[in-house]
Amino acid sequence: MFITEAFAQDAAAPSAMGTGLEMLFLFAPLMVVWYFFLIRPQRQQMKKREETLAAIRRGDQVIMGGGIVAKVTKVIDDKELEVEIAEGVKVRAMRTYVAEVRVKGEPVKAEAAAS
Repeated sequence: MFITEAFAQDAAAPSAMGTGLEMLFLFAPLMVVWYFFLIRPQRQQMKKREETLAAIRRGDQVIMGGGIVAKVTKVIDDKELEVEIAEGVKVRAMRTYVAEVRVKGEPVKAEAAAS
């Protein structure tokens, strides 16, 4: 009375190859979209930042990572700058800590560069 009969199902179970192929068709477009919306723009932004940091010259006004507005007084090497954070106060800073280059300075004159 309380027991029901169980019947076997006629439909064949999906094969492992079919579900894997379906998953590939599902995830391949997702990966392409992810590349074009996330990875590619991030790489372009990193490249632009590297170019901006490499183009820092004397006289540029920069904002440091801590929010300090400074003026570049000397480019020491590829990794370091000397910046003036207040009148007469110069500190050495790493290029990687420059958050933004605000105002581009004037190019060094040929006479001053030769001296």
